[in-house]
Amino acid sequence: MADLGVGIIGCGNISAAYLRLAPMFKGYEIRSVADINLDAAHARAEEFGVTGQSVEDLLANDDVDLVINLTIPAAHFQVSERVLQAGKHVYSEKPFVLSREEGQKLADLAASKGLRIGSAPDTFLGGAHQFARSLVDEGQIGKVTSGTAVVQSPGMESWHPNPDFFFQPGAGPVLDIGPYYISNLVQLIGPVARVTAVAGSASNKRIIGNGPRLGEEIPVDTPTTIHAVMEFQSGAIITLLTSWDVWSHDHSCMELYGTEGTMYLPDPNFFGGTLRVTHKSETAELSPWLHPFSIVNDGEQANYRGAGLADMARAIAENRPHRCSNDFALHVVDVMTSILTAAETKSVVDIQTTCTRPEPLDPASAAALMTDQE
Repeated sequence: MADLGVGIIGCGNISAAYLRLAPMFKGYEIRSVADINLDAAHARAEEFGVTGQSVEDLLANDDVDLVINLTIPAAHFQVSERVLQAGKHVYSEKPFVLSREEGQKLADLAASKGLRIGSAPDTFLGGAHQFARSLVDEGQIGKVTSGTAVVQSPGMESWHPNPDFFFQPGAGPVLDIGPYYISNLVQLIGPVARVTAVAGSASNKRIIGNGPRLGEEIPVDTPTTIHAVMEFQSGAIITLLTSWDVWSHDHSCMELYGTEGTMYLPDPNFFGGTLRVTHKSETAELSPWLHPFSIVNDGEQANYRGAGLADMARAIAENRPHRCSNDFALHVVDVMTSILTAAETKSVVDIQTTCTRPEPLDPASAAALMTDQE
């Protein structure tokens, strides 16, 4: 299978992770990087031995078949539209758009040109979450009837030198961290039917606690605490707690409650972690699951960012659906934006989109995406 030539638009921090981890995967090769700041593009290019270009030159580059969109969320739609118009596939960081209407417009454009759209997060392809998927599909906890998903912290301003966009429309905890949690829930139990929510903020300003802007005040213009209830098409009812106003808590990241037991899942922001299951009230003995994307490979973490892109590249070559697809990502965006609408309007909002669950990624299928395994 010939490698897809890949370019990156957006040379911020996350670009280094894609470039650093890309050699683990088959099917694509990052050849060029671009940024509106040419100095940033050239610096990143020199660091990783690729070509640094302007955005315009990258879009015209015949060696680039697919572009990874790593710009800020507010620019995702515009940049992805330009990529598709240039005749290239696009794979975007999350959230890939900020409205259902933007996502549908990109889908129509891609279809008209015979191109594909993919989107992070791909952490749900991690070994821990695919193990959970296999157990749910086997009926280990029976029918999933309810659950909880919790992502709460004090926020990013203590460590991020430029945290402004986190607290503006298009971000906040639902749109920034929610994709990891909602994507994992959808791949585990299927699409969402309707949502309701309440929201607020502990403060209308934040103080930067790191870097050259230490002590600077930034405004908060989007809710920083949102509590939502999601009813899935399967009938499952999941409570989602998201907040950047919490110093400490003891809630587990994700729990699924079934007719035959309970599943405790690790943080879906990461690929690995420990899964625990009960049958009724007794702890279940789980057989070892040797999944390539469970292996610690990056400090103390299992980090396989780019797995979704590798699957997309292979799917293009094999003419099959890819797992981090447009329909899947758009449904997640629809759920997240509907949660914000429900909170603002104090209502129940029906979800307008749907999707099929991505195909499971078993150990053999994951190994087939990697350069040193088959």
